Amino acid sequence: MTDSKSPRRRNLLKGAAVAAGAMSAPMVSMAQTTSLRFQSTWPAKDIFHEYAQDFAKKVNDMAGNRLKIEVLPAGSVVPAFQLLDAVAKGTLDGGHGVVAYWYGKNSALALWGSGPGFGMDANMVLAWHNYGGGKALIEEIYKSLNLDVVSYLYGPMPTQPLGWFKKPVAKVEDMKGLKFRTVGLAVDVFTDMGTAVNPLPGGEIVPALDRGLIDAAEFNNASSDRVLGFPDVAKNCMLQSFHQSGEQFEILFNKGKLTALPAELKSIIDYAVQAASADMSWKAIERNSQDYIELKKAGVKFYKTPDPILRAQLASWDKTVAKKATENPMFKKVLDSQRAFAERAGQWQNDYTVDFKMAYNHYFGAKAKKS
Repeated sequence: MTDSKSPRRRNLLKGAAVAAGAMSAPMVSMAQTTSLRFQSTWPAKDIFHEYAQDFAKKVNDMAGNRLKIEVLPAGSVVPAFQLLDAVAKGTLDGGHGVVAYWYGKNSALALWGSGPGFGMDANMVLAWHNYGGGKALIEEIYKSLNLDVVSYLYGPMPTQPLGWFKKPVAKVEDMKGLKFRTVGLAVDVFTDMGTAVNPLPGGEIVPALDRGLIDAAEFNNASSDRVLGFPDVAKNCMLQSFHQSGEQFEILFNKGKLTALPAELKSIIDYAVQAASADMSWKAIERNSQDYIELKKAGVKFYKTPDPILRAQLASWDKTVAKKATENPMFKKVLDSQRAFAERAGQWQNDYTVDFKMAYNHYFGAKAKKS
């Protein structure tokens, strides 16, 4: 019988304890890091590019050393409007942009953001996309175009201004003859209203406005517009518009690259999209409201877009979508799906939502009691 106190016995017991401890310790993945190269459709200084980086950081933080997404600004690999093709071909592993940019491939794609959305705001359009059939429809469109991509929509944008003008517009007739920048189906809407549209990418708008190549332009929000330099070339901004009142961002992955990832990493990406969507919404409120004040300090005059112009947008939109629906069966399919969801969800939202402007004016309006 071996003595329990002998050196040999003690070494055997120590070895068993070490082995047992190793078996009970959590397994740490030693897999090689998968690196994915993304490009956004935004200039590096734009808050939109920051949103793309925010999404990547969430994925990278949750994935640890297993996955790393690097996001490059527009033009680093391909021009902004070539992003979708670059991702589909594998030139890029993924990207960040908006669906309206792919309008030229299938006009139905512009319905994710352009136009009044049957009265849905951006968050409701995302609700339709995720729970009302939109996701399956966009997958169907990309498949029909032989685009080997996976699309995630997220980040409901605040209502976009009508745009920046050398002179404010007061009536529908003031829009006629203007050389105007916009994208997506808004191109058709403003063309019907009599403007000469030029769908420039974001980084080219302000230089064109400065050189007089265009008379007016819209981009998106106070933060983006300020950093892109709009207040340096125009001092009038018209707020409120139906041309892009329900837009959201798109995160694209090359399908082969995404499919090859382990299920756990794909789940991390899925939940990172949802987390980034909420975070982007909160950051937009914080930054846009601050930059709105700074734009006023810089001498920018803000005007509410007159109701006759808004009604003219709706009338032009109706003519535009009626024509597109006869030309493109998929366009009609998407439009019908949105209409059905909006009729139900819109009534609920309008009936349930209180007038927040009433409460705001109670505390901060001209007749509010000063504390």
